[in-house]
Amino acid sequence: MHILFVGDVFGHAGRRIVREHIGHVIESRHVELVIVNAENAAGGFGLTPGIADELFDLGAHVLTTGNHIWDKKEIIDYLRSAPADSHERPRRVIRPANYAPSSPGYGYYQDTLHNGVDYAVIDLQGRVFMASNEDPFRVADRLLEQITAKIIIVDVHAEATSEKCAIGWYLDGRVTAVIGTHTHIPTADNRVLPGGTAYQTDVGMSGPYDSIIGVEKQMVLDRFLTGMPGKFEAAKGDPRMAALLIEADPSTGRALNCERLLLGE
Repeated sequence: MHILFVGDVFGHAGRRIVREHIGHVIESRHVELVIVNAENAAGGFGLTPGIADELFDLGAHVLTTGNHIWDKKEIIDYLRSAPADSHERPRRVIRPANYAPSSPGYGYYQDTLHNGVDYAVIDLQGRVFMASNEDPFRVADRLLEQITAKIIIVDVHAEATSEKCAIGWYLDGRVTAVIGTHTHIPTADNRVLPGGTAYQTDVGMSGPYDSIIGVEKQMVLDRFLTGMPGKFEAAKGDPRMAALLIEADPSTGRALNCERLLLGE
């Protein structure tokens, strides 16, 4: 089976380029499972229920998020609106599983595809150079004890390359793929680890590449040059969709191949 993971959708430009490409990639590459990181989809900071519905309408089965999940307050009630055993859209938006248990929403989602294949998606957030949260390694261990699916995709939303790489090796042979998000720069290290887990340190941003990681360049340069705070705005130029296409054996959950995609206008 083929699985498509679309990297951090950033602002309107990111949504537009995903809308342009995701349909033909799904069709031409025979994709059966689509996962999208959507935490920056609303103006570059956060996610709204309406934008979540837009991404689901484009074919996403699950939306992962990260440290910007609470930036748009309306998402809180949205995540609270579906119980754990629901398969409604709000339940298919997941936040990092190693957040406090009292946080709205859930850190993983498990379901069955139309072809009868069970799958699960786990969202984890790193701790190096990021807010303090529960240990993602131990949280992954606990979740894998509960999950019954063979196909398991893990989004590691983290800053440090070393932490993402460590989680990839730690979960090798136990999940289908470990895919890094958050830093917005696609890395060229996509591979299948010896145990059968597809890995990429960062899938990259689906958004405007005429920017500094999605933000208008001058705004970021001013911050570096003056040290003064200022409001960041999502850039618009040179949008590209960054994604990882994974081929996996549904009977074992092992990845067979993974391919980077970076599609412009």
